[in-house]
Amino acid sequence: MKDMTPKVTGIGGIFFRSKNPQEIREWYGQHLGLAVNPYGSSFEFRNANRPEEINYLQWSPFDENTEYFNPSEKEFMINYRVQNIEGLVKQLREKGITIVDEIETFDYGKFVHIMDPEGNKIELWEPIDSVFTEMGGPTTK
Repeated sequence: MKDMTPKVTGIGGIFFRSKNPQEIREWYGQHLGLAVNPYGSSFEFRNANRPEEINYLQWSPFDENTEYFNPSEKEFMINYRVQNIEGLVKQLREKGITIVDEIETFDYGKFVHIMDPEGNKIELWEPIDSVFTEMGGPTTK
């Protein structure tokens, strides 16, 4: 039986503000070998519990004036991979954690944003990695 305990299962993405996102993507690609795309780079890895399953972590520089990190004023945002996002949001809400928005569903998973006690906006993602695998394209591995 698959464990569906509401919890974080890994890092899903690292997002940060940049003065020139395109230039910084190219720099990382040229000098550190990242396979870049218009959003940054998708890191490919294997699921520890299901090694046949490919999972992804998104690395993305955002424009320094992005509003996507709001209400946080921090320079970065971390995306955490989660399971049972609905159950997790329910638990967090019951504990008085600030839920920034409602759960949104896309082809590649469900997302919601919360705030930690130090004003960091956190993105929670219940992924559907197979969508990225089917899309193909270069990945960093």
